[in-house]
Order: sequence, then structure tokens, then C-alpha cells
Amino acid sequence: MLSFELDSASDPLLFLRSLQLVRCAVSLGGVETTICQPVATSHVKMAEAERERLGIFPALLRLSVGIEDPEDIIADLMQALERASIG
Repeated sequence: MLSFELDSASDPLLFLRSLQLVRCAVSLGGVETTICQPVATSHVKMAEAERERLGIFPALLRLSVGIEDPEDIIADLMQALERASIG
């Protein structure tokens, strides 16, 4: 499990929609690679000011790496990053 934050030149929703192998999920405990955006899932009911105080911004994503071929996961993340880049 890891978290990462997209840079300000990337659109988090476009990134998530662009993934082909990695699936969006609320629960990150399966054998497949899944990803979620905490501001829209696990922390959606928390006040925005509290989320920001904790460093939970819209660009923060949580990735649970599954058992797929690592090269396939990397390729999917890279193509989504390219599509989500605004600049």
C-alpha cells in the first residue's frame, strides 16, 4: 500500500478515469491492484479544512498493489499520468 500525490499540472479525476488495469475501489484489500481518492471515499464526510490540515487533498491517491505483472501496473499508471497531465 502506498499513497502519492499528483502534481498541480494533473487532473486527479482524469487520471483515475484513464486507468485501464488498475480499478478504483473503496476497499483496498484484494489481490488485484486498486486505487482510491480519499477525499471522495474514506474521508468524504470529514470537513474540508480538517482534511487539508491532515494533508488530504484531491490530488492524493492511495494505491494497493496487487499480484499483476509489475510492468503492466507501471504501464497503466504511466499512460494515465500522461493523459491526466494538464500542462
